[in-house]
Amino acid sequence: MGNLKDLRIIFMGTPEFAVASLAALVDNGFNIIGVITAPDKPKGRGQQLTTSAVKAYALEKGLPIFQPTNLKAEPFIEELKALKADLQIVVAFRMLPELVWSMPAMGTFNLHASLLPHYRGAAPINWAVINGEKETGVTTFFLQHEIDTGNIILQVKEPIYETDNVGSLYDRLMRIGGQTVVDTVKLIQSGNVNPTAQNEMDLTKFAPKLYKETCEINWDWSVMQVHNFVRGLSPYPAAWTVFNGTQFKLFETEPDTTATLEPGQVASDNKTFIKVGCSKGAILIKELQMQGKKRMKTEDFLRGNNIS
Repeated sequence: MGNLKDLRIIFMGTPEFAVASLAALVDNGFNIIGVITAPDKPKGRGQQLTTSAVKAYALEKGLPIFQPTNLKAEPFIEELKALKADLQIVVAFRMLPELVWSMPAMGTFNLHASLLPHYRGAAPINWAVINGEKETGVTTFFLQHEIDTGNIILQVKEPIYETDNVGSLYDRLMRIGGQTVVDTVKLIQSGNVNPTAQNEMDLTKFAPKLYKETCEINWDWSVMQVHNFVRGLSPYPAAWTVFNGTQFKLFETEPDTTATLEPGQVASDNKTFIKVGCSKGAILIKELQMQGKKRMKTEDFLRGNNIS
């Protein structure tokens, strides 16, 4: 199966992160015979139906689109069988039943934004930054029963810089992931793929789904813990705290290890800076958003607000 067009590929994904991989496959001339993505969802005040980022791209490229609500439903399974795929690729989709992932002769592989087995779970990029990691990456692996546990095909490492937040790291891993997906397909197609089992002994770091309550800042943490927590949640979903009964989201901070404020104690000159005490120092808030207001720099916020 030497020709790229001979390989019949089904792609499954939903958000922007997955688009980079689908686009890389299309740009490299692979034969995408079907794109499976989430059903359209009502959004906003008008509850208008919105399409996923993957669907928008697939429409633009004229690729066949499937939006099943139930991945085990017989009509969908029959449609899938009729496509006669050689290989399925999953990037930021949902958990697949075995009936689906075991269908193609060459299997189904997934792209995950961490160096597995570390950071299995829904939010690997966030948790790598929150935990102050210096390195992360992407992994492709064949699907099996337990989520994020399959045999590894390729891994590519990427440094996490001190200036990174989750947004900047997400963008880099999205691009690296696209190229890694292409390299993985070429490897599988060549017949030289030699997947290796994940080392369960290494499994010490996890990436559970983030909820609003997960994102509240604890000012008893050390100054570096708070700083990494903010950048690991910036720009989305954003770390938050409550001051004088009002919720604030924080987007950019700077650690000050010399400050002597008590944890949670706030200091400001009401012109240029706001500091909040933590364990072992204080956090200088550079960018924030008051509930009901827009995101702004601290200096702009202090022009219209006093910190008492």
